[in-house]
Formats: sequence, structure tokens, C-alpha cells
Amino acid sequence: MNRSTSIWRGALALVLCLAAAQAVQAQGRRETGALFTDSLARGGFVLVEAGRAPTIIVDPADAAVVRHAADDLADDIKTVTGQQATVAAAPAGKTAILVGTLGHSRLIDRIVAARKVDVSRLSGAWESFVIASVDRPLPGVDKALVVIGSDRRGTAFGVYEVAQGIGVSPWAWWADVTPKHRVTLFVAPGVHRFGPPSVRYRGVFVNDEDWGLYPWAVKTFDPERGDIGPKTYRRIFTLLLRLKANTLWPAMHHTTAPFNSDPANAKLAEEYGIVMGSSHAEAMLRNNVGEWKAAPETFNYATNPEGVKAYWEERAKLNGQYESLWTLGMRGIHDTGMVGPKTMQDKVALLDKIIADQRELLARNVSPDVTKVPQIFVPYKEVLEIYRAGVKVPDDVTIVWPDDNFGYIRQFPSAEEAGRKGGAGVYYHLSYLGYPLAYLWLGTTPPALVQEEMIHAWDKGARNVWIANVGDIKPAEIGASHFLEMAWDIDRWRGKTQHQFLEDWSGRAFGPALAGKTADLMDAYYRLNFERRPEHLEWQPQAENRHLSSYTPDEVNDRLRAFRKLVAETKATAASVPPEQADAWFELVEFPIRISAAANMRFFAAERYNELVDSDQAMARSAGGAAVEAQAEITALTDRFNNQVAGGKWRWLMPEEPADSQWRIYRARPIPMPSAGLTADPARFLAVVDGNAPAASPVFEAEAFAANTGWRLVEGVGRGRGVMMADEPGAALTLAVDVAGSDGRRAQLGVLPIFPDGQAQDIELDVSIDGGAVEHVRLPRKVGSPAWAEGVLDNLLKITVGPSLSPGRHKITVTSGAGRVGLDRVRLVLPEQVAVHENH
Repeated sequence: MNRSTSIWRGALALVLCLAAAQAVQAQGRRETGALFTDSLARGGFVLVEAGRAPTIIVDPADAAVVRHAADDLADDIKTVTGQQATVAAAPAGKTAILVGTLGHSRLIDRIVAARKVDVSRLSGAWESFVIASVDRPLPGVDKALVVIGSDRRGTAFGVYEVAQGIGVSPWAWWADVTPKHRVTLFVAPGVHRFGPPSVRYRGVFVNDEDWGLYPWAVKTFDPERGDIGPKTYRRIFTLLLRLKANTLWPAMHHTTAPFNSDPANAKLAEEYGIVMGSSHAEAMLRNNVGEWKAAPETFNYATNPEGVKAYWEERAKLNGQYESLWTLGMRGIHDTGMVGPKTMQDKVALLDKIIADQRELLARNVSPDVTKVPQIFVPYKEVLEIYRAGVKVPDDVTIVWPDDNFGYIRQFPSAEEAGRKGGAGVYYHLSYLGYPLAYLWLGTTPPALVQEEMIHAWDKGARNVWIANVGDIKPAEIGASHFLEMAWDIDRWRGKTQHQFLEDWSGRAFGPALAGKTADLMDAYYRLNFERRPEHLEWQPQAENRHLSSYTPDEVNDRLRAFRKLVAETKATAASVPPEQADAWFELVEFPIRISAAANMRFFAAERYNELVDSDQAMARSAGGAAVEAQAEITALTDRFNNQVAGGKWRWLMPEEPADSQWRIYRARPIPMPSAGLTADPARFLAVVDGNAPAASPVFEAEAFAANTGWRLVEGVGRGRGVMMADEPGAALTLAVDVAGSDGRRAQLGVLPIFPDGQAQDIELDVSIDGGAVEHVRLPRKVGSPAWAEGVLDNLLKITVGPSLSPGRHKITVTSGAGRVGLDRVRLVLPEQVAVHENH
């Protein structure tokens, strides 16, 4: 069979498989109405009322995670109603909640045998469940809410779905989201079916925990242990189950004891049904930073294969009894490249041998049929180039494609790659420590970007593993929710806007009265911070130019004015938040908005001080006053988060950026502040900021097109309303631009720094002005290059095209080349602006 025939057949098989999977998933994941109602409906029943709560029935022989979920539900019912539900092995009353796994609960199997609930689509399904209102399910029980899972996690997910149905957020503990008090719980009639999930393994990577999760666990939550241990992981496991996730890559920095150094951690994960994995840098579930005790230079498979192999086999022997996701391959000890081979050919050969040897270890210690052991290969950073050079990943191993650490997926699977038995997955960053600058402080990746990239990845066949790097968990609550909701049901947010997601999420967290306004605020927050994250307020200086950012003074004023307006609206809304929701509102909404605004004021006001200190001392001193005031705001907000919210529950969790000298190479530099004697009242500076300054350069947003063939709007990404996205070659978009004067302005395209499909590394466009000659534009997307670094910090690639434009109206037509492309805007720039901050 020749290669083209093989690819064609693989693509056809993939299409047929995906179509079948979509049909099954369309049947299963959709729920059929609310589980609970505000009043008693015909066919429903009263589950809880004053003085009476149900017994939650669980077979003692069922999985431990089922009992954990039932215990949590009993607590949740008490939190919502004040009534204490009990968990028992047998009913004790006329109403009950019956919980169990198909084939592992005698009571559930009796109900199924009596045909009280149809489980024909449940048997053998992955992580699926049914919730049903059943009459007379057992002798002595008149009415019951029955939760039946296809497997242990399916049952647990069903129990936590009931908890959400009564108003308990997955973030009730982790973000202090207080549910609405209800005196009575009315069960709706009918059957509600959920699953199977869109993605088989769905989870998070707790990473870069040095500044938040680790000090909080050590000093506040678990000081007896003085580390991230079982007490903390129990909370993490419960959060994952409430979010319908099943996989965890644990904390792995040098500050934290390795997860498997305490056998209680792995045992607890098994109890909670959590599939433990490890990152791209930690093959075979080993934490190299904390567990490789020999000399670092001996972590070299070319020179020390037996030593490294024995190290890996030790973990396979100890953890082979647990449900795990085994990472294959090899990188350096701490997120560095594999040591040993020098040439690309040697790297490919060694990596092939490593993978073969690792699978031999798994066959010897986990299962003789190694194809039944879940395994992943993550071509992260330099490993992607080695993979492209010819690494032979076994067919049953899932290839987990990484993003570029800034939310743009580097490569999507081809039809042939997606059609492999192991399929494909994605490793995605919502938090990152590394080049060119880290973003660990706040969750600022817009849901619209995550949705665009992840739905595209799923459509391309990345459906087996989704892992999001969420840093310390706390700053990434909204992003983690969105990511995992898509992983559970890919169609839940397909075709919906960022604002629609935020309104729905806010409604679940704070109720309908606050949903719309909260969505407005957070939508604006994501849009402003997408232009430049608060951790990325640093630009390379241009020669002797003391103006460090690429923004003009008018653009700075526009940005600060937008933040000041957002903060004012946030404070006004906060005044109407009920006291019982105040902590959650501050953690999830008010804090990120106000502190990101303060970070921008601190940076740009200090910059204005430095620019004007020699030429306009009065304005410079006023700007200096604004910078110092913003720093005081950051300190006060951080103190409130750590020491006042929820009675000090989160003490030591939130750092004040820039946090400290750790990993300084990847952190923004501390901002030099004017001394107290060189500052003045900020009012004069703020009056300029709040004035109606004209835009420095005419900007034409892509969504305001004159003609469009084949482009679609993605709201919430980019400047303006959103970006226009072309998915196929040949899509044409025409913008009408008006040139006011004859100062030599040219058209500068602003393009989203995404990656095209397949292995293509360049964004390609054809541009024509006024129907003239076509100019072919190519924007290289080489990760690690200066152009890539600048592009991800700006979330924009800039390229100037065409000749100088004469006064009057011009039509600029942009036609997509190979792969996807997102056009954000066209800006008219002066000749001296062309060479500054362009992505060549």
C-alpha cells in the first residue's frame, strides 16, 4: 500500500469513527431539564423539608470514591437546607437517594432487574450516569432519587451532579462560593442521562506552586505536615470530581516533596478514582527534581541506560497496581532538553529506544498486554522537532500535542495521527513559568481563545487526553471550569461567545441578579489583559528611548482610562453583592480586576514619570504619585486576599507581583518607583488620563469589514469586538480604510499569533490594495524566536504591507493562505513606526 492510499484510508476511517462517536455523544451528554424544581411538579416529590432529610444509600461493596461522594452530598444537603442527611447501607424512611455503580451495588442491580430504570445505554459506557426519579424502587421506599453510574467515576460524577442541582458550586470550598439557602428540595420527575464525556482523560497540572499553593499548604492549611500532602490532595481530588475531571499531574517543583514519596498520596488518588499522570518532563511517573538522587549528569540514557531504567522500573513496580497515565519519552531533570545525543538522527534513535524500553518495563510490571496500559507521549518544546524528525510512537500511545505555553497549540494532529489507536490529546497552559516572561499571578487567558483552540483540536481528533496547566489552581478558577466543561461536553460552548459563557458561569456562582453585570466586567477584564497581561508589562528598551512600552502616551491614556472605568463599575457592583457572597465575589471578580488595573497604573504612571522628569516636573511628580498609590493598592488588595477573605483561609496563597527573586530571568523586573519626596497628588496626571485623547493612529477593526467571503468572527479575542478567523485557504476579507493626510502612512496588519494546521509553521496571507498587485505575506511561527516572543507578549503579530497611502478611501483585501489565520485589525502607521516592534 502506498503512503497516499494509507493516508486516504486513515482519513476515511477517522471520519467514520468521529461521526459515530458524535452520534453516541449527542445521545448521551445532553441532560433533560433541571434535576430540582422550585415547587412540587406532577410526578416529582419532596426530597428535603423542614425536619426531614433523606438517607443516602450506598452499598459498602461499591468503590471508595462512591462513598466519598455520598458523604460530600450529605454535607452539601446540610449546607443548603440545614437538614442533616445520613449515609447508610439500607433505607430508613419513605424517601431516599439511592447511589451505586452498575454491577457493583446489589440495590442498584435489583432496581435495574426490576426495570425501574433503563440502563441499556449505560452498560459498558465510560464514566456515564443516569439520575432518575423512581416510584417504589425498594420495599418500604415510596420515592427515590436514583443515581446509577456505568463505572465508579460515573457514579461519583452523578452524585456531584445532584450537588450542583441543589446549588452547590464545584468551587464551594476552593473559592467560597456560598449556595443559596433552600428550605425544601423538590425533585423533578423523569430520567436524566449524562455521558460519555467528549474527552476520555480530562484533568489539570498543578505547577509552579512555589508562590501560592505550596506556602499556603505549608503555613496555613497543613502546617503539621509542612508540605503539599494527602490533606491538600484530598481537596484537589474532590474539586476534580466536582468538575467531572479524572486526571491529575501533581505538583513537582523543588519546593514540594514528590507526590509518590508518600505512598498515602497514591493510595488516596486510587480511593478517589483519580488517574495519576506526570508531565512531559517526568517520564514514567517519576519526579526527577526530587527523586533522581544520583549526579545530575548521570540522568543520561546514552551513557547510563541501566541506571535510568532501574529508576523507572522502581516506579512501575510500586504504582502498577493503580490506575495511571504513563508518560513515555525523556527530557532533562527540570524541564530541560534530553542530554546525551548531539545530532538529530541520534536523538531520534535514542528516543525510539527509550520508548521501547519503557514499554518493556510496563509490560513486565503493569500488564503483559502493554497496549492496554494508558500511555502518552508529549512532544513538548524541543521534543516536537525530534518527533517530526521521525520518532516512531507506538500506535496505542496517545500523542498529546502542546501549545506554545501561551495558549496557541503548536500542531494539530493530521487525520493519520488522529486515527491511531491511541489517538491524540492536548497539553494547554492557563499558567506558565518560562521564556520570554511568565504569567503566574492572575488568570488572564480569555475563554474565547481557549475555546477556539480546544474545539479546533477536538474537531481534528484530539479526544483522548486534555490537560490544563492551572498553576496554583486559585487564580485559574474560571479558566479551569471552562476548559473542563468543554472536555466533558465539547458542544456545550460551541458557537457561544465568551460573554455567554461568563454570564452562565456567573449565574451559577452568584445567581441571576449578578450574572449579566459580572459577565460584562469579566469580559472587559479578559479583553484588556489579552492586549498585555499584567505580568507582561515590560518591553525591551529601544536604544536610548526611555519610553519602554510600545504604546504612545495617548494609547496609554486610553488603556488606563478603560481600566479606571472597569474598576469603578466593579466597585459599584460589589456594593450590591450579598454579604454571604462577598468572599467569592472578591476572589473571583473584584480582586483580579482591581489588581490588574493597579498593576497597569503602577507601570505606566512610573513610565510617564521617567519620561517627563526632565521636561515637565509637575506632571512627572503627579504621575509618580499615581504609581506609588497604585503600589499601595496592590499591597492592600493582596493583604485583603490573604488575611481577611474567608477569615484568613487563603493566607500565604496570593503573592504580590513581582513576587520575589526566584526564577527572576522569567519574571518582569521590579518597577523603579520615585521616592516620596519626588511625588505629588495624582489628580493632575489622572485628569489627563481621563480626558478624551484622540487615538494615536487610525485603526480599523477586522470585524468592520466591507466584504467577506469565508471568514468568521471570534468574539473576545483580540482588540475591538474580536478577530476574524479564516479556516480554509482562499477566504477573502476586504476592509475600507480612510486616510486623512499625506504623511506617508502605510497599512499594518495585526494578526493573531496562532499556528496553522498540520506541520505548517508559517502564517500566509495575500494582500491587495485597491485591486492592485498581490503581495504575499509570510509570518514565521518559530517558537523561541524573537518574533514569536514579541508576538505572544502582545498577542499580536504585526506586518506592514503595501506602499504609502494617498489621502482618501482605500480598500484592502486580505486572502488567507494555507491553514488557519486570524486577522485582528488594520492600522495606519507612520514611516518611523514601521520598523518598531514588527514580527518578521
